[in-house]
Amino acid sequence: MPKRFTPDEYAAGVLSGNRVLLSRAITLVESTLPSDQTLAHQVMEQVLPHAGKSVRVGITGVPGVGKSTFIEAFGNYLLEQHGKKLAVLAIDPTSQRTGGSILGDKTRMETLSANPNAYIRPSPAGNTLGGVARSTRESILLCEAAGFDVIFVETVGVGQSETAVHEMVDFFLLLMLAGAGDELQGIKKGIMEMADAIAITKADGPNLNAATSAQAEYQGALHLFPLGASQWSPRVTVCSAYEKSGLGPIWDSVSEYVALTQGNGYFQQRRQEQNLHWLKHSIRQQLEERFYQHPLIQAQWQTIAGQVTQGQKSPFAASAELFQLIS
Repeated sequence: MPKRFTPDEYAAGVLSGNRVLLSRAITLVESTLPSDQTLAHQVMEQVLPHAGKSVRVGITGVPGVGKSTFIEAFGNYLLEQHGKKLAVLAIDPTSQRTGGSILGDKTRMETLSANPNAYIRPSPAGNTLGGVARSTRESILLCEAAGFDVIFVETVGVGQSETAVHEMVDFFLLLMLAGAGDELQGIKKGIMEMADAIAITKADGPNLNAATSAQAEYQGALHLFPLGASQWSPRVTVCSAYEKSGLGPIWDSVSEYVALTQGNGYFQQRRQEQNLHWLKHSIRQQLEERFYQHPLIQAQWQTIAGQVTQGQKSPFAASAELFQLIS
């Protein structure tokens, strides 16, 4: 059985950049055991004053866009050209069904994962999206306290995970493929509206002309959206992870966005709003867990749920009856 460290030992290890203790601390925040959660909260209290100094970048993309290849190329570019320290985290609510695709991604990111200035952490398998999102949010803070100044948060699943990632990052990057006419119909408008930049990937060889055409179409589509509170106009670029081209303009967009929003106050305001969002999220999650764990609820659940299933009682009346048991 692995040694159980004290909160002081965990915090000291994280702050010194010890990878083993950082990983153990992240495992703690992912755990649902009450004893682990208590310890995790104590560790987070100690490291929180040292967090918050990174640039948090959310990365999502359509299937087949080459996300892991892009992340490795872009990550290596930041390490080599800008001297950054990079952590890559993932939200994968589907990992139990798919066998954990991010684990495969990690093995494919061979040069990035071998770099001492990079840290790649897969999300836990089998958790609900809410649980994975919460632990990823805490993992960001731990990685920041450990000295990583750029955090990539990757969505592995599709659907609601994009919204969860958007609520924990500063900059949201959407990766797309060429063939814009068809793709614009298939991509959710909501995801387009969340994007601070779009990168058309695989812009090399015979795909280059199509990627350039797609760039113009996406830029035109983005201009239809009103300017947001950040006052930032989203950009569209083309890139090739294979040729390692077009990566600089993407980082330029991130840097210019951060400079603009820090200057106009939106950057800090957004982070404050996100903190409040995760406070409310945590409250809802804990209330739901305590509700279902209550002995009186557990004793009556099967009976009342059966009445709802059979149409003998409305869901609204049933929920009111259940709440009366514990009020």
